[in-house]
Amino acid sequence: MSGGVGLVQTQQAVLFDEDRPLRLESGARLAPVEVAYETYGRLDEDGANAVFVCHALTGDAHAAGHHGDPSRPGWWDNLIGPGRPLDTDRFFVVCANLLGGCKGTTGPGSIDPATGRPYGLRFPQLSVGDFVTVHRALVRHLGIRRLLAAIGGSLGGMQVLQWAIDHPGEMHGAIVIAASARLSAQNIAFSAVAREAILRDPDFNGGDYYDGPRPDRGLALARMIAHITYLSEASMRAKFGRRIQDADEPRYGFDVDFEVESYLHHQGRSFVERFDANSYLYLTRAMDYFDPFGDPVQTARRLAKVDTRFLVLSFDTDWRFSTEHSREIVRTLTAARVPVTFREISAPHGHDSFLLPIPEYHRTVAGYLDRLAAETTA
Repeated sequence: MSGGVGLVQTQQAVLFDEDRPLRLESGARLAPVEVAYETYGRLDEDGANAVFVCHALTGDAHAAGHHGDPSRPGWWDNLIGPGRPLDTDRFFVVCANLLGGCKGTTGPGSIDPATGRPYGLRFPQLSVGDFVTVHRALVRHLGIRRLLAAIGGSLGGMQVLQWAIDHPGEMHGAIVIAASARLSAQNIAFSAVAREAILRDPDFNGGDYYDGPRPDRGLALARMIAHITYLSEASMRAKFGRRIQDADEPRYGFDVDFEVESYLHHQGRSFVERFDANSYLYLTRAMDYFDPFGDPVQTARRLAKVDTRFLVLSFDTDWRFSTEHSREIVRTLTAARVPVTFREISAPHGHDSFLLPIPEYHRTVAGYLDRLAAETTA
């Protein structure tokens, strides 16, 4: 793989203030709203070579490059950079920490100007449409005339889908990866149990834990629950099997004994160092309510105005957002005569496949962006 984008810096922008507050779909108003974002590559003079990256549930603005330690690149570094599918020699790539996050964008851990204290659970409820509203404001702030494409996996793919159908004409292409237009009861159930782990932590304190002990045990458990769903059974078998951790024989107790247990505990411990429990509650709840095709009549009316070209990708071992979720998106778009290309990628890694350098996956994304670029310059 060719070299990445190298040293990068996260930037900040205040996109909404008291004079121009953010109006949320719930009717609430929010100000100020600050957004953390990173950019890679150069914006063309006509402002038409921009690709917006929408991150998944626990992602952030740091998608590529590094902040001083090359061994710790951004979460999608294998996809973004010179010669990579999101080729920064050709495209201007933007990634922003979404609204409600905890890595530089206004969220429940931010200071409420009315009280001088963190919002906590007094932060307003959010929707995927609200995430998109803030993304659009950032695009305008950066002087981007029209996006060549928006791309995202999982919750990121939901944002791309919402954006493309709500605001036709703002992007030439939409790449929706390992996502869903409506969570199944099973998906909602997993998130509900994860949230309960946080809410029942004795240190949660009604969401007002910022000046004291944090609900790390609950958040770590939430991450452990979720992480199981991101991996396929085959990948877990290959990684861990039934191997014992640091011993030849089982210890026959209730402490960590199997390698898979040790791995999940590690995931939980590392997660609490970089994520906020309240953000986890708000973002997972927004995913639960996401249903852009819920009203068939309204859906047909909205999609009739969409000229965006879609690429929808799934992975054959992803059981959290299975290929059927992607096919349902494709069926709805096709019925409305929206141009859409669909491909199921074979990969053993489960839902996490969208984060990994899988050759067929990367070739598909690169080829699609090549076609979009050719169409816009023809």
